Amino acid sequence: MSDRSAALARLDALGVAYELTEHPAVFTIEDMEQLGLTGSGTVCKNLFLRDAKGRRHFLVVIPGNCRADLKSIETQLGSTRLSFASAERLQRYLGLIGGEVTPLGIINDPDAAVEVVFDRSLEGNPRVGVHPNDNTATVWLAFDDLLRIVRDNGNTVHFITLETALT
Repeated sequence: MSDRSAALARLDALGVAYELTEHPAVFTIEDMEQLGLTGSGTVCKNLFLRDAKGRRHFLVVIPGNCRADLKSIETQLGSTRLSFASAERLQRYLGLIGGEVTPLGIINDPDAAVEVVFDRSLEGNPRVGVHPNDNTATVWLAFDDLLRIVRDNGNTVHFITLETALT
């Protein structure tokens, strides 16, 4: 089963309503803007981070127009210095490669080792867009369903508040 198929199968198994939009491979929010995808809902920016000792790993999910202030994130999480995790760690913990980072990657984290961090501004959003473990498509679903998927997998969930002043 492909990564995309596994992600969609998990959504189906949990009875999550979603819409799938296929598109050329995208690697950035700017790529998604150029394809006109950001007008379809709130596209999420996803960061895979680690603490200074590499003991804690965080998948940070924020709106695409949000500034990813690592100092603010580490303070709100009570973490040591945060930095981007390596491609090897991304593969080991979420089974993903760069450009495919998504909260749906938690389906590849059976030990629920990755802590998932959501920006509070996403709460209650009826339509957020994330990759289905493949950057050639976007899954549109309600934030509450996305949160349920992560919690169903057993991952620790945190909420933070970041500045959404990117324009």
